[in-house]
Amino acid sequence: MDENKIRELIEKGRASLRVGYREDPYPDYQTDQELKKPQPPLVKEPMREEAISLPMDFEGIEIEKDFLTIVNRRSSHRVYTQEVVSLKQLSYLLWCMQGVKEIRGKSYATLRTVPCGGARHPFEVYMAIRNVEGLQDGLYHYLPMGHKIEFLGSVEDLQGFIGVSLMEQIWAAKANIVFYFSIVFYRAEWRYGIYAHRGIMTDAGHITENLYLACTALGLGGCAIGAVDGKYCDEVFGLDGENESIVYSMPVGTVSDNDKDKEQDFYAFVKEQGL
Repeated sequence: MDENKIRELIEKGRASLRVGYREDPYPDYQTDQELKKPQPPLVKEPMREEAISLPMDFEGIEIEKDFLTIVNRRSSHRVYTQEVVSLKQLSYLLWCMQGVKEIRGKSYATLRTVPCGGARHPFEVYMAIRNVEGLQDGLYHYLPMGHKIEFLGSVEDLQGFIGVSLMEQIWAAKANIVFYFSIVFYRAEWRYGIYAHRGIMTDAGHITENLYLACTALGLGGCAIGAVDGKYCDEVFGLDGENESIVYSMPVGTVSDNDKDKEQDFYAFVKEQGL
C-alpha cells in the first residue's frame, strides 16, 4: 500500500473520532428519535426457552472493598491457573459490567452499573465458559433484565474455538470465561443516528474497565482484546453480522502472583529489541 493511501485511511479514521462541531455539517439531519420513530427494544429477546438464574447474594465470596487497592492492583493478565470459578463470581462479574439497576420511564432506557451515552446500552454479552462451578462447558448469552444466562450449546473443541476467534491468541483458551461483546447497532443509532458510532466504542471501554475492576476485587484476572474475528464469532453465536456483530472480547480466569515472570514473557520483545 502506498504512503498516500495509508495517510488517507488514517485521516478517515481520525475524522470519525473527532469530537464536536462548531457548525453542524448536516443541519437538516434528524435522528429516528427526533422523527418519532419507534425505539428498538432495550435488550435482545432470549435465544432459548430456558435460562439459568444467577445468584445475587454475594456473601461467601472474597471481595476486596478498598477502591484504591483495587485500582492499584488492576492489571492485564494472560496467564491463568485453570482453577474453578464459582457461579457467584461469574454472577458478580456480569452484574458489575452490565447489571440493570432500574428502568427509566415505562421502557425508555435501562440504568445500569456502567455509564452509556443516552443510556442506550447497545451491547449484548456472550460467553465461552469452561471450568465454572455448576455450568456445562460451552457458549452462553447474558439476559440482563432478569440477571440470567442461557446455554446456547456446546462446542466440540471449545479451546480451539477461543483461539481462532481471538486471532490465534491461544493463551486465552486457558481462561475460565471469555466474554464476547456484540453491538446491536440500531439501539444507539435510533437516538444518535450518523453520530452514534464514536460513542459506541467509547462505551465499550466503560464495560471492560468495570470488568477489570470487578476481576481485581475477586482476585481474578483478565485482558481485553480488540483482535477478534467478528465474522467467525457471529456465525458461531448465531448473529446476523449486520444488525448485530461481535467486536470486542475479554478472557477472564484464575490467576496467581507466582506467575508474574510468565506474564513478563509476553513483553520479552521489549528487551530483545532494546525498546
